[in-house]
Order: sequence, then structure tokens, then C-alpha cells
Amino acid sequence: MNPLLKQLMGQASRLTLAGDLGAATAAIQEALTQASSSPPRPDPGVIDVVAREVLPPADAQPTAKDATPNDAGRFLAGRHTDAIGARDYKLYVPPGHAGQALPLVVMLHGCTQDPDDFAAGTGMNEAARAQGFFVLYPAQTQHANAQRCWNWFKHNHQKRDRGEPALIANMTREVMHRHGIDPDRVYVAGLSAGGAMAAIVGAAYPDLFKAVGVHSGLPVGSATDISGALMAMKNGAPQPAAKQAGAPPLIVFHGDRDSTVHPANGEHLVAAHAGATTVEQEKMRSDTGRASTRRVHRDAEGRVVAEHWVVHGAGHAWSGGRAQGSYTDAKGPDATQEMLRFFKAHARRRVNAGGSAN
Repeated sequence: MNPLLKQLMGQASRLTLAGDLGAATAAIQEALTQASSSPPRPDPGVIDVVAREVLPPADAQPTAKDATPNDAGRFLAGRHTDAIGARDYKLYVPPGHAGQALPLVVMLHGCTQDPDDFAAGTGMNEAARAQGFFVLYPAQTQHANAQRCWNWFKHNHQKRDRGEPALIANMTREVMHRHGIDPDRVYVAGLSAGGAMAAIVGAAYPDLFKAVGVHSGLPVGSATDISGALMAMKNGAPQPAAKQAGAPPLIVFHGDRDSTVHPANGEHLVAAHAGATTVEQEKMRSDTGRASTRRVHRDAEGRVVAEHWVVHGAGHAWSGGRAQGSYTDAKGPDATQEMLRFFKAHARRRVNAGGSAN
């Protein structure tokens, strides 16, 4: 990418994060004009090869550094490499876990964030220590995306066995293998771009993840390029025509004053998972005062397939989050605790070789 084009795209990303989508669109149009007048070059951030899973021996030691005292658990820094590519990660290991097959929650950060920031803002490590589970935080690189966004809006990062979804799934399997994770209790969640990628990963790997949490994200297939992504973020992605077959149960949080990712995206994301369901609606109010509406979607057999929290008055931020991290709203209901409650209520469904759930 030539320097001017890179500068314009970086400007567009910053404007998008600031909520100025009109100016961001103008910057993208100028960038596209520059691109059309320059010879095409390969994008080093594009990862588009078929996945090949290679697991380490069971007794292999991870490349990691201990960042917290043992009595508080351990927050390890490691790196995963496979045929798709490589990413750093942080892994929270709860104290006193030896000999137990514990659950795992995979947490995908938003743009400009990193694992430490996301862990601090969501309070997920504290919850993991109290409830006894591992937390894996894959880290996006600036080489793959200048703002460290997961590339949910690129067509080659939206399917099973390709791109970032395959990289995240392979990293998850590696951690499961090394730490004896309970395969029936593996979950994925994320915020904003991380939430959009969590939806993609969950839909692509229903045999691996038993439930999905999306905060301020977008539906699978909302866009295939950055201009389409901006339109979906500004106006809401189109409502899906049919239910997404075989997808794991889903819990969605979205602020109704979100000016970065339109709240309609949360509604359409739930619609894609729930299809024709019965809906139970309940008005809620957090201890800190922010009201919300919770809608629980059940299928014809009474099973919960989706849960949708609309947080009233909230913007683009993790509900109930801590001030130590970015993009948090301490006034809202605690999304971390509600997602964990939802996760624990669902057992993994068996998926046959054809990809359909039994």
C-alpha cells in the first residue's frame, strides 16, 4: 500500500472510531480513487490459505511469560503459529486448576484495544478466578489491520478453515490441548469488531464453540469490504432473510445510543440466530441505574436460542465494564456476568460431519 493510501485509510479508521462516519466515507472514497490510479499490490494483511491444524505434543511447554502472582491465577503471554499465520495471545489460568477439566472463554477485543486493555475493562479475569475457568485473549496485529481491528468485513475472513476465523479456532484448540480444557464448555465473545468476529467464528465452528456472546457487534456477512462495513455500521446491516442454520446459542448486548455501530445490528444478529421463536420480554435496571430491556428467544421446544439485551442510554461500550479499560460503561448491567450465566446454561450440541446440529 502506497504511503498516501495508507494515510487516508488510517484517517478513515480514526474517523470511524470517533463516530464521524460521513467524513470517514469521504476519506475512503479518496483512498479508493488513489488505489484505482496505482498498480495493485498484494495486501500483506490478507490471510487466505486453507487451514491445516497442527497440534503440539501434550507435554509441550507454551511460549509464555507469567505476568501475575500464582495466588491470583496467572496471566500468561504466548504466541500461536500455524499454516494460516501467527498471533500473540494472553491466557488467564485460574489458581488451583490442576487435574480439572475447566471451561474456556475466548475473548476478542475491539479496534485499538489489546488483551490487557480488554481484560481490564471487562473484568473477565476476576470472574474467571471466582468461578474457575480459563480466558484466552487473541491479539490482533497492526500488520493485519492498522487499528488492530479483526477483519470481519473482508470476505476471506468470514468462513470456516480460512483467514482469522481459522487462526482463532486453531489457537483455541491448541490451548485446549495444552491445558486439558473441557471440550463441552468452550465459548467465544467479543466487543465491536471483536463481537462481529465472534459471531463469524461461532457460526463457522459450532462443533467447537457451544455459545457466543456479541457486544456492540454486527451480523455475519454484513459486509465484504470497508465501504460496506461503514454503511452497515452507520445504518445497520440488512435483516437476514432466513435463520442461520446450525449456529450456537447467542447472547447480544447493544446500547441504544451507540453512534459507532447502529443498534439495528444487534436486532438483526439475533434475528439471524433465532428465526421464528417465542419471545419473552423483561424490563431491567442495574444497581448503578441504567435501564435495559432483555428479550429471550425460545424455539418450538422451549430451548433458549438467543438472548438480546438493549441497554438504554448506553453508547459504544462494554456494559458494566471497569474504568481501567477502554470502551466501558460502568452504569450498565454487567455484561460479563450475564454472558457467563448464559454460557453455563448451554451444553454443546453435537454436530455431524455435514455441519448440521443434532
